[in-house]
Amino acid sequence: MLEAIFNPQSVAVFGASPNPARLGHRVLKNIIDHGYQGRIYPIHPRATEVLGFPAYPSVMAVPDPVDLAVIVIPPQHVLAAVNECGQKGVRGLVVITAGFKEVGGAGRDLERELLATVRRYGMRMIGPNSLGIIDTISKLNASFANAMPLPGNIALMSQSGAICAAILDWSHQQRIGFSRFVSLGNKADVDEVTLLEAWNRDEHSKVILAYLEAIDDGPNFIRVAREVTKVTPVVAIKSGTTAAGTRAASSHTGSLAGSETAYETAFAQSGILRARTMNELFDLALVFAYQPMIRGNRVAIVTNAGGPGIIATDTVERSGLAMAEFTPETIRRLQAKLPPNANFFNPIDVIGDATPDRYAWAIEAALADPNVDGLIILFTPQAVSDPLVTARLIIDLSKQTTKPIVTSFMGGASITSAVEALNTACIPNYLFPERAVQSLAAMYRQSLWQQRPAPTYRTFPVDRQRVADLFAKVRAAGRVELGEIEAREVIEAYGMRLPRSRLAQTPDEAVAIANEFGYPVVLKISSPDILHKSDIGGVRVGLHDATAVRDAFELIEYRARKYLPSARIWGILVQEMVRKGREILVGMTRDPQFGPLIAVGMGGIYVEVLKDVAFRLAPLSVEEVQEQIRSIRAYPLLRGVRGEPPADIAAIEETILRVSQMVTDFPEIVEMDINPLVVHHEGEGAIVLDARIILN
Repeated sequence: MLEAIFNPQSVAVFGASPNPARLGHRVLKNIIDHGYQGRIYPIHPRATEVLGFPAYPSVMAVPDPVDLAVIVIPPQHVLAAVNECGQKGVRGLVVITAGFKEVGGAGRDLERELLATVRRYGMRMIGPNSLGIIDTISKLNASFANAMPLPGNIALMSQSGAICAAILDWSHQQRIGFSRFVSLGNKADVDEVTLLEAWNRDEHSKVILAYLEAIDDGPNFIRVAREVTKVTPVVAIKSGTTAAGTRAASSHTGSLAGSETAYETAFAQSGILRARTMNELFDLALVFAYQPMIRGNRVAIVTNAGGPGIIATDTVERSGLAMAEFTPETIRRLQAKLPPNANFFNPIDVIGDATPDRYAWAIEAALADPNVDGLIILFTPQAVSDPLVTARLIIDLSKQTTKPIVTSFMGGASITSAVEALNTACIPNYLFPERAVQSLAAMYRQSLWQQRPAPTYRTFPVDRQRVADLFAKVRAAGRVELGEIEAREVIEAYGMRLPRSRLAQTPDEAVAIANEFGYPVVLKISSPDILHKSDIGGVRVGLHDATAVRDAFELIEYRARKYLPSARIWGILVQEMVRKGREILVGMTRDPQFGPLIAVGMGGIYVEVLKDVAFRLAPLSVEEVQEQIRSIRAYPLLRGVRGEPPADIAAIEETILRVSQMVTDFPEIVEMDINPLVVHHEGEGAIVLDARIILN
């Protein structure tokens, strides 16, 4: 259906005014001036001709079929125009008109009616409040942009029309070409997910760029992005994450997570490469659009100056790439051609008086080495250097290899013609070495993503009905916070180990339970109104006899009633004392866009101080859980240090997978913490000491 938008056989422009000052006039002129070969129908209530084309009072008066309607009329008239389009059989709409959801109130209601009309007739719509769309393949410029982009194989979508206009203007200066260029506007119908699906396996687009301000359906976005990025690189820049989505949270996990965390996690799990700046967005776009995919992480550097070579080498070491180790044959080849004071190892320093021929010898040798997967060429203008001739030699050599080449010609006026030549030949040039390295590193990450095997998912036999009944009971009581006993029941229903526990109402009952369990024991306040028990002295551990249990019972009860006189006290929980182990946090907070965000990190009282936590979005695969655990800084402690046996990492993984299954099964869980999960030595399992669950 999007074919009617990007490759229509005929276009009608509502608001195509004879007055050059009108926006509709500008849109029609863009369609005419930039080579669109289909039929064009200006729609205007009074004009009989606009820009040499016969005009019609309505789309119903057009004698031929119309594929695409571009609407540039006041918002109060848009609904009637779209209704006519539906009756006419128009399949695609680009609504440039503003005054809808973005103004709130009546505009929001008007947009709902607009979308309902579009859906009723089975049309697809870009906008409203859009700059328009540009397709260089069909030569359709249905926008009010100032220029037509150069042809290329970069597809771009943006939720900001102003960003689109700025990028378009800048791209002409940089000689960067596009295949498709879309301003999503309010994205009432066609959104970023729709375009990702439409542009997947698009032979005209080697890379997809996205400027995103908000994602409405996070799980669907991740699902589609995972499919697309396996074939086509997607580079996104996301604005508005520093404060957006922040909310009050009572759990450890909720206080650590935020909108920024959710987007970072979503992009990583869906294979999207995140750009932090507009510069980086196009740095990555160029390497994917212009160069073949890198096969490994081993890179070579050729430079005529030591300083830039060192900077590039340092950046390589920090980026996930590796400095290639040349074969003896390559070193002999370099020694035979380069002067004695050159560096024959990696980075290859052809020194400051290098002629273009000397650069060529070094480049040929590096590209021929089987240990080299990609090449970075650095150039600084010096007295005897010839930037343009060097650039032309690089261009010629690039045609003889399937390895990616990026350059960093540093300087100003003296390298302008050389940089233009490189850009024209589709060799990315970066102003500084770090940007060249980081672009190749992003390409390597994309290569790894595309080679990843299909994920493995595990499910466990659990008692869902028991949990559903418990949640219903909690809601019936007017609560959203589960008490510890209730949280234990949920944990138990999902197959996680718990220490023996029982609720006591009196000191004598507590002693009797402790005698049954055996000493030492732990006592905890049990109240749905006291969230952090340790903060009020509501937990006592290591109680070794009946006297200690009686004293602890009375002290905990006294502190609880003093701390919060109105709190509902269910009793004091007596729990067997679990032997020490590594303490881990496994938590979840439900992100408004992306759903359950699962946290794993160092647990106990240190979690909010150290913040050594890794996040992933559920449902989690086995591989994602393994990566998550290994990404926390404390992971070496789990593996064992200085002779300490390793922790039972398999037990941690299983606990995370069970939590993932639980929060996927029950979307009403908005926050939960298992803190701590006490993990014993390898093969000895893990046990949940404390858990909190909050419903929406």
